[in-house]
Amino acid sequence: MPHLFLYGPPGTGKTTIGQRLAENLRLPFIDLDSLIESQAGMSIPQIMAEQGETAFRDMETAALKSVAPLPMGRVLERVEGVGVRDSVIALGGGALLREENRALAEASGTVILLTAEMETLLERLSADPHQRPLLAGDLRGKLTFLLEARKEHYASFPLQLRVDGKSAEQLARQIQVIAGRHHLSAMGEYDVVVGQISNLPTPPNSILVTDENVAKHHLDKIKGVKSILIPAGEEHKNLETVSRLWRAFLENGLDRKSTVIALGGGVVSDLTGFAASTYMRGVDWITVPTTLLAMADASLGGKTGIDLPEGKNLIGSFHPPRLVLADPSLLLTLNDRELRSGMAEVVKHGVISDPELFEMCSRGMDWVKASLETVVKRAMAVKIQIIEADPYEKGIRASLNLGHTVGHAVELVSGFKLSHGEAVAIGMVVEARYAERIGMAKAGVSAAIAGVLSSLGLPVEIPNELPREAILRAMRVDKKKNAKSIRFALPAEIGRVELVEVETLEEVIGKW
Repeated sequence: MPHLFLYGPPGTGKTTIGQRLAENLRLPFIDLDSLIESQAGMSIPQIMAEQGETAFRDMETAALKSVAPLPMGRVLERVEGVGVRDSVIALGGGALLREENRALAEASGTVILLTAEMETLLERLSADPHQRPLLAGDLRGKLTFLLEARKEHYASFPLQLRVDGKSAEQLARQIQVIAGRHHLSAMGEYDVVVGQISNLPTPPNSILVTDENVAKHHLDKIKGVKSILIPAGEEHKNLETVSRLWRAFLENGLDRKSTVIALGGGVVSDLTGFAASTYMRGVDWITVPTTLLAMADASLGGKTGIDLPEGKNLIGSFHPPRLVLADPSLLLTLNDRELRSGMAEVVKHGVISDPELFEMCSRGMDWVKASLETVVKRAMAVKIQIIEADPYEKGIRASLNLGHTVGHAVELVSGFKLSHGEAVAIGMVVEARYAERIGMAKAGVSAAIAGVLSSLGLPVEIPNELPREAILRAMRVDKKKNAKSIRFALPAEIGRVELVEVETLEEVIGKW
């Protein structure tokens, strides 16, 4: 995977934030200035005093060349248990002024510019014991001159983050969202990366599972790996298909050291992950989601499973992949209905804990289509934060079930004529209205949710032709029930949900 470069004016905290970011991502951290000093055998002030700024910039270029090339992807090496190579790299405040340096950094990683108000920079630099030759003497005057001279240069970087008033941990987490990079550890160690499918590792003795529809669009993007094609559709998410996968794994010589790659939507990842979790008591797997619904939700969290006639995901296991690689460009082949279906999960994540994401969703499908990378990164970040806090759904993770208790039942009773996302959209509105009726939700919450979903072309009412009693029966066998009641995640306001045990399901769905 690419390097992460932190860049920006002196005093923005590139080293402190970079160290925390590297710790979060389990990556090496490199401070380019420290590397230069180590290679030169003298401090930067000494280099500047004895050899001049041009010589220092030459050393800076040489140091950057020594760390920027990335001959092998880190994730491939991690899967094979060898080591890591990509890093978080803190750059000096003028390291990318040379076009050569900038081109090298942008070709080998993602550059994130850190910015701050003048007073923040002055306060930090005044307290910093390290000498900065270009700022010696009149700190305010020289810093003002430096920022003005580099104003256009700094403004030209598209990914920027203001650091004022935030802790290093808060800023590191924000950078992870901006960059689409996460390392999860609550349920096994694995990476989540928003990046290009060309970075996909294909370990030795691996096999790829995809469905017939996905294969038409994306199978040719992955070279050098054997593939298994399964029928497309929720109706094939059953034990028969899993048995077919087990036999194919065996026929292709997969053993305990093999890796299975799932290329597809939620059905493919659920099926493949379950097959991997049970084949030879568990083999490694990688998932490459190809739908928005899968990127935002199904690919994350380590849940795998299959359906029974009585309900969805009633059989399953917790078996996280070694890597989730989400490439937003794969979404360009989706038809409008599939894309809208995925937006139901994105809206859900906004309702749960990201009001800004919820507001973004209100901008309509034209904005969504033009901003898929942003949508994927924000939605993923919500779920990752929750599943890391509660990997086995003992508490807060149940908030991700918002809309799903009613939604799963509606989806099942419709005979899957309603897509998963369409059913979840209906479920969210039904459950939000119930939350208002019992006084949990603020007035207007359900209307706000319904308005955003409708603007995205999603349904918000249970179809009249669906039998009420059948929906109630399906809810009672849903996987989220306990002996006496069903736990619902209900929206209290946009950005916050509460968990409630409900015994009388008729009151939830009301009449239609």
